[in-house]
Amino acid sequence: MKIVVGLGNPGKQYEQTRHNVGWMVLDRLAERAGWTGHARARDAAASVHGRYHGLDLMLVKPTTYMNLSGIAVRKVLARQRVPLAEMLVVVDDFDLPLGRIRLRAEGSAGTHNGLRSIIGELGSQKFARLRVGIGEPTRAAKDHVLSRFAARERYVLEAVLEAAADTVEDWAREGTPRAASKWNAWTPPATSETGTPLAEQPATDATDTTEPTIVRHSTGWRRLLPRLGRRDD
Repeated sequence: MKIVVGLGNPGKQYEQTRHNVGWMVLDRLAERAGWTGHARARDAAASVHGRYHGLDLMLVKPTTYMNLSGIAVRKVLARQRVPLAEMLVVVDDFDLPLGRIRLRAEGSAGTHNGLRSIIGELGSQKFARLRVGIGEPTRAAKDHVLSRFAARERYVLEAVLEAAADTVEDWAREGTPRAASKWNAWTPPATSETGTPLAEQPATDATDTTEPTIVRHSTGWRRLLPRLGRRDD
């Protein structure tokens, strides 16, 4: 069994905040698998497990506050008797721009209190983690991570959640190196300053050189070519 842990804070006041993007990725995976609403509360976590597309997965949300996440992770690993090599932790990262993701096989906690708690409880840094960019703070770091995404960021966020969920599936199926090679260079579809996808905006010149963008469809990620405009003069 593969265990995927998404970090976040419990409580309505923290729903959809940047610090809870790990929970958002798990919610997307649960939606795909048809597991929404089936999680069970046990040992300081809400978890659900089953078989999805040939994968045996357990999705775990620690229900402690972020800085105590390691307690739930330790208990889940002990109960399931799963080695660290079979666990992936999904976390937010304000050192990454919104729209970038990074999968690594191991590493330090950096500035993340949730990772610091897990490393402290397990006594090891040797577990995979998927960092999801939430953008660089323009205010105090605590205020930034506890803020919600602006309207202009939500289109990018939607694409990122899909890509992150795909990354988790590839990690579970193919392992960290191959999944990282595939997804660490991924970038979301380009948008305007208002958040509107550039691929959906009318072009104004037949010489438009807008770069192709990548969007996700039910059959996978596809490249959209720029739309040529008409000249009326």
